[in-house]
Amino acid sequence: MQPILFELPPSFLVTSSLAAVLAGVVCSMVGVFVVRMNLSSVGFTMSHAAFAGAAFGLMLSLDPLLCAVGFSTAVALVLGPVSEKAHLRPDVILGVSFSVMLALGFMFLSLIPGGVISSTALSILWGSIFGVTLLDLILISFLTGTIALIVVVFFKEFEAILFDRKLAEADGIPTRRFYYAMLFLTGLVVALTLKIIGGLLVFALIINSASTVYQFSYNIRRIMVASPVVGGLVCLVGLMFSLLLDLPVGSSIVIVSSLVFAAAILVSPKRRRG
Repeated sequence: MQPILFELPPSFLVTSSLAAVLAGVVCSMVGVFVVRMNLSSVGFTMSHAAFAGAAFGLMLSLDPLLCAVGFSTAVALVLGPVSEKAHLRPDVILGVSFSVMLALGFMFLSLIPGGVISSTALSILWGSIFGVTLLDLILISFLTGTIALIVVVFFKEFEAILFDRKLAEADGIPTRRFYYAMLFLTGLVVALTLKIIGGLLVFALIINSASTVYQFSYNIRRIMVASPVVGGLVCLVGLMFSLLLDLPVGSSIVIVSSLVFAAAILVSPKRRRG
């Protein structure tokens, strides 16, 4: 049987490839902060908040994307203040939020009229890159450019925070604002890449590429440049892999990114020195 790759129209293949690359780039950009600040649970929580929001939209016949954005950004805005007011570590709040969002997501799916999980609902779980529209590409491109601009403009502040948040705060940098801003942007990234990767897999894309690059450098500037490059390439390879073997796109991208991360660990200079 001929692989689906050779049956797709060129324009369709270009759109899918661009969507995959943009998803890899933007997820890896925020992944640098998530990994460095030991907030890996953010990826889990945000992805499942977006998943719950999209399922909520389907249940009420609303736009799943808008609901996903609403849920993920709401959780992002609540996580920081709640963890500080409750005097708890952020990962504790993230762990609780993760389980609540996952439970809500499946609850909303079970309440979809008709009682049968539709293809749209399944695409929320596993992604559906072939359903990506021009509007999706524009939104992801705009978000990618916005995050890149923010990082460039406030690079010194982000570099200080990633090196040591307490020292950065003592230096007069409003670390709380930057921390909340990054949570908010992570929520947006997850919501907008939900259709491409899927709600149950997108967190891996945030973590894997950034973690891969961290195996080879301590220089934040280099890591911020290399991580999106690795993320974009990994997503493109994963997409081609899925089209050649007729496998789910989101799953293929995550598997490829995980294999690359595993290989990076094996050859990492940091590991050899350790």
